[in-house]
Amino acid sequence: MASAPICLLWLLFVAVYDFRERRVPNWLVLVGAALALVALALGDSPFKSDWQSSLLGAAVGFGCLLLVYATGLMGAGDVKFAGALGLWVGLSALLPIWIISSLLAAVHALLWIFFQRWPLFPKFSGLLFSQPLPSGEARSAGRKRFIPYAAYLAFATVAWMVWSRQSS
Repeated sequence: MASAPICLLWLLFVAVYDFRERRVPNWLVLVGAALALVALALGDSPFKSDWQSSLLGAAVGFGCLLLVYATGLMGAGDVKFAGALGLWVGLSALLPIWIISSLLAAVHALLWIFFQRWPLFPKFSGLLFSQPLPSGEARSAGRKRFIPYAAYLAFATVAWMVWSRQSS
């Protein structure tokens, strides 16, 4: 399983980058997709997915999140990352990964609301939200994407990888 540590390292880079910058650069998505294709070609997918499942996972991951992006609720980097992630995990693992990452993102959103109303721990909220929370009229000035969804997809993928190994 030489590809599992590579996948984990890629997921770590995505999570750190998305938490720090609130975006996922194209080069990072392309590297992950290329590595997934190499793992598939070598028959060493860490999720035991075949070509058909991986290509379907990429198409469904990209396509479903593209619809969310069209509503303005998600960044383009999250969508592209979901497509590359689908190459790694295949179609069957996408739904549980989406459920886990959506729950993590919901907790993030609830914490954002809580700290916006009651800024008890400004250093913690600065870490969680990558910038100080806006106050007063600046809150409604514009819609910002404050949830690093690609990072939560990466965390959920790691959790799924660990859980699926222990249950086999």
